[in-house]
Amino acid sequence: MTEIRTERLLLRSWRDSDLAPWAALNADPVVREYFPGVLTREQSDASAARFQADLDRRGWGWWAVEVRDTGTFVGFAGLDPVEPGMPFTGVEAGWRLARAAWGRGYATEAGRAAVGHAFGELDLPEVLAVTAAGNLRSQAVMRRLGMTRDPADDFDDPTVPAGPLRLSVLFRLRAE
Repeated sequence: MTEIRTERLLLRSWRDSDLAPWAALNADPVVREYFPGVLTREQSDASAARFQADLDRRGWGWWAVEVRDTGTFVGFAGLDPVEPGMPFTGVEAGWRLARAAWGRGYATEAGRAAVGHAFGELDLPEVLAVTAAGNLRSQAVMRRLGMTRDPADDFDDPTVPAGPLRLSVLFRLRAE
């Protein structure tokens, strides 16, 4: 499995010690503001197990993110194939960080590392990113990564219940 080191972060395999802070992150209603709801501990643990299984199988996916100087787990970032049933295909870049890690540039740094891996190691022609239309913080990260949005690509996410979170935006970045 590939690990990715940046100046401040390590994108790595999931550890048992990540499960409690991952569950706390997923139980935080502010972190989950643009998702249909918070996750239970069981749901959170299951997601980490799926992420690690994908990393073991493919060598890439949703990595745990650790701050290198402190060894602190702060969330996840990486790449994942778009789920079936979406109105587009490809590989998506994404991130989710604990609130205490916000505002430090970690999402952009981790996203840049994931995109670099997608183009440099996986030789992908394009990377996508998706978020709820109201999630301006994630959209700002996408723009800092050089991604662009075409409003014609906006869509109602079929995995989200009807309501204000269903309208989603799609950003793209093509390999140079």
